[in-house]
Amino acid sequence: MNRIEALVRPNIRALCPYSTARDEYQGSLGIFLDANESPYPTGWNRYPDPHQKALKEQLSAIKGLPAENIFLGNGSDEAIDLVFRVFCTPGVDNAVAISPSYGMYAVAADINDVQVRTVPLGPDFSLPVEALKAACDAYTKLLFLCSPNNPTGNAFDPAELEALIRDFPGIVVLDEAYADFSAKGSLRAKVLQYPNLIVLQTLSKAWGLAGLRLGLAFADARVIRLMSMVKYPYNINQSTQELASRALQEPVDGHIAEIIAQRGRVAAELPRYGFVRRVFPSDANFLLVQVDDADALYAHLLADGIIVRNRTRVPLCAGCLRITIGLPSENDQLLQSLDSYEKGDIHR
Repeated sequence: MNRIEALVRPNIRALCPYSTARDEYQGSLGIFLDANESPYPTGWNRYPDPHQKALKEQLSAIKGLPAENIFLGNGSDEAIDLVFRVFCTPGVDNAVAISPSYGMYAVAADINDVQVRTVPLGPDFSLPVEALKAACDAYTKLLFLCSPNNPTGNAFDPAELEALIRDFPGIVVLDEAYADFSAKGSLRAKVLQYPNLIVLQTLSKAWGLAGLRLGLAFADARVIRLMSMVKYPYNINQSTQELASRALQEPVDGHIAEIIAQRGRVAAELPRYGFVRRVFPSDANFLLVQVDDADALYAHLLADGIIVRNRTRVPLCAGCLRITIGLPSENDQLLQSLDSYEKGDIHR
């Protein structure tokens, strides 16, 4: 039994996955009498490709990894949930995660009855490498890292991340939802070197496809096969596959560059307000901003029709709002609302 197989839940190792007749048929044309579908052509009367072969080949060319190393999920949240279901025995195994970070790691753990041991980031939001190692025991199967991290916005040193991946005895899940906005780049190519690494990405941010709910996971081919065994057969619908394929033909470099430029612009403007205590450095498409009264400012912005995220009750984020970088015109409206707040024209 290899290292990856030893980490898998015994019932998943023994699982006989659901299969369709079309798993055995390689053509695109035929008389399909296997799936009890309606024969009347509506454009949607046939089930979608359960393996998303064409879309994975397209992503393979864009991401520089073989299709066998790509998993597609209904958002990254599906991949997060599947990792728990594949590797963690409920009520027995545990996972370790940094804090603060993306809340769905803990939600998925709770749903799957898996303990999560959270380890706080350093005061400067640095990666607590030794504390993460110390939090592990013989039942620790997963380590969740988010870089650039949400909500802090900072990306971790790739060398530190790689050292953790190399030393960690279980599966490291590295969430790179915001990597397109970071000069530190991506570690997805490392999945070919480290069988225990799963890198999550998304088409929701840089590609502007949040409404399609399409998440990506890159991993060793054996891990991808395990995730594919456990997922629901037709987890990515036909319209999502087609619309994503069309969108991937259009470059997004210009949008990414503008968001990064606007991030710098807004970050430079914010310190001029007396109520802004600190603007944290960001490698993502948002800024974490510490202010005098986060609740009051949040309410003021909301009254002006500007929705941000109040993170003041999140560990290490007291007094903080998370502000996504919008279109230049939207950022203008944000700054105008902050101007009115500064002048005492406060909406509640």
